[in-house]
Amino acid sequence: MSNSMGLAGLWPTLFTSIGQTIYMVLTTLVLAGIFGLAIGVLLYATRKGNILQNAAVFNVLNVLVNVIRPIPFIIFLAVAQPLTIAVIGTSIGTTSVIFPMVLMASFVVGRVVEQNLVAIDPGVIEAARAMGAGKLRVILTVLIPEQLAPLILGYTFMFIGIVDMSAMAGYVGGGGLGNFAIVYGYQQFNYTATLVTVVFIIILVQVAQLIGNVLAKKFLRR
Repeated sequence: MSNSMGLAGLWPTLFTSIGQTIYMVLTTLVLAGIFGLAIGVLLYATRKGNILQNAAVFNVLNVLVNVIRPIPFIIFLAVAQPLTIAVIGTSIGTTSVIFPMVLMASFVVGRVVEQNLVAIDPGVIEAARAMGAGKLRVILTVLIPEQLAPLILGYTFMFIGIVDMSAMAGYVGGGGLGNFAIVYGYQQFNYTATLVTVVFIIILVQVAQLIGNVLAKKFLRR
């Protein structure tokens, strides 16, 4: 039977869920952003003919990305559960689900970073090397700055993907808006709770997209 209670008495829980979602998403974005940047740079730099050419490193990273990236996150949560318990101590709770979120997002970000760096004109790197720039300096002062605007847009796209991950984390006791929509919306036939959850997620995504677009435009080099 339809539940018409709306959000009566649920506002504190809703705001707690919003806070949990923001915590999961921002923590994952920062950590996966750092690890993913490293993975992406290594994927690009260790390709044949590039500045850190190394077939072994490239092949290992490439296989890991190709294996992990296509797995649906809800399945990845189950697959990564033993590792999550080993590292975090539990697989239940908002903090614990951040581990598999960071793990998967890092490899996805890595591919996004690599694809953006591949678009760089090799002549730019050759010019920097000819001027005496070391390999690390080329990476930090040429590669990343050259593609900063596209990378910002890529990270903005990943933010949306991470929000989606956080929603699915609600299925395994991760808290957040996903858990709120399931427990107080779907399971209690409370359409208002479900609708409000969707509205907050849309607002969160739109704000992130706006910030991403503004920053990308600011750093656009062309």
